[in-house]
Amino acid sequence: MKLVSVGDNCMDVYRSLGISYPGGNAVNVAVYARQCGATTSYVGFVGSDDYGEQMQLALKEKEVDISHLHRINGNTAVTQVELKGSERVFGEYHEGVMNHFTLDEDDLRYIEQNDVVHSGFWGRAEKYFPRWKDRQLITSFDFADKLEDPVVRTVIPSVQYAFFSYRKDDAFIRSYLREMHQLGAKVVVATLGENGSLAYDGKSFYRQNAKPVEVIDTMGAGDAYIAGFLVGIMHQKPIEKCVELGSQKAAETITYFGAW
Repeated sequence: MKLVSVGDNCMDVYRSLGISYPGGNAVNVAVYARQCGATTSYVGFVGSDDYGEQMQLALKEKEVDISHLHRINGNTAVTQVELKGSERVFGEYHEGVMNHFTLDEDDLRYIEQNDVVHSGFWGRAEKYFPRWKDRQLITSFDFADKLEDPVVRTVIPSVQYAFFSYRKDDAFIRSYLREMHQLGAKVVVATLGENGSLAYDGKSFYRQNAKPVEVIDTMGAGDAYIAGFLVGIMHQKPIEKCVELGSQKAAETITYFGAW
């Protein structure tokens, strides 16, 4: 099976350290899933600047198919990041050419040759999900911590695997996951940071503890979790195994600087 990630990319710039790393939800999921052994590709826009070239070269090095990564005149998206301990704090975000992101029919035909399509809240791809559902792709979407945003209820009927970010396993999040399942998602997952994760499939809740590791930089942990989980789905693993694979991949990525 093949996975394609669509939408957001950005350069994570640690100005105080003088370094930058490629990132963005869709990019990260493609890279992490490739590291897990899946065949992956990324569809998006990067700028004509040096950051755009850096993104292209990094993805190529990670063996992600970038045949539909488009180089557009302008600036690549940039997020300013600072570290406070092992936690990253996001500063200014400049969307650059991704502000104009859209898919043409050639992109759509390419995407629909894959088995799994993933995007996220900043991916500017939500309007395509009904089409992808109709074409029987396995659909995945990361809503991040935007639980109350109107886009959730608009998109989630077309999403099979829905991911959210929250803080802990409590009555609110369990009720919320049930509601999202009722709205159409097949499986709904809340990643809970150091408190692990919680998944719901309409019958049972699946609780997974975070793996104990030395934390260096939490950048990319949620995206790594999604990738591990989806690769489990691609291999037809049960949900309890998918949440374990997600947790394992997340634990790996927080032991070094940058997303990947």
